[in-house]
Amino acid sequence: MVSDATTRETAVDRVWDLLDHVMDPEIPVISVVDLGIVRDVREGADGLEVVITPTYSGCPATRQIEQDICAALARAGMDARLRVVLSPAWTTDWISQAGREKLEGYGIAPPAGKTGKRAMFGAEPAVACPRCGSVQTEMISEFGSTPCKALWRCGECREPFDYFKCI
Repeated sequence: MVSDATTRETAVDRVWDLLDHVMDPEIPVISVVDLGIVRDVREGADGLEVVITPTYSGCPATRQIEQDICAALARAGMDARLRVVLSPAWTTDWISQAGREKLEGYGIAPPAGKTGKRAMFGAEPAVACPRCGSVQTEMISEFGSTPCKALWRCGECREPFDYFKCI
């Protein structure tokens, strides 16, 4: 006989596994789990709950991410509520190591370092080119293909690339 605790644990694990296959609509190689958007999955008296935090309050992909999560759960026959939590605010520190590697493999330089005073006061980080690995890079524009990215160029291979800003 399977205990209730084991059943709940299995349902929560199943949701985590499902959400690990829900990709970010703007960066389709990284899941909402690796991006750190999914904060928690828990089961309580009211059933399953998925807690998410958008990357930032003005992110145009937030509604799509919510819909994609709900659709994935519905396709799997899982009944779960989605709860959006804004505090504490999402930070690039929440991107998993696997997520950082996926960004780099896709040609987007992952956030360099951790968030903190340095990022707040505008000191430019050492950003490695995702193509050749050189740190001889420069920012071309604070704004890249999406609001969370900046446009950089490599001084070695001369290729432009997106850099996922440290938020």
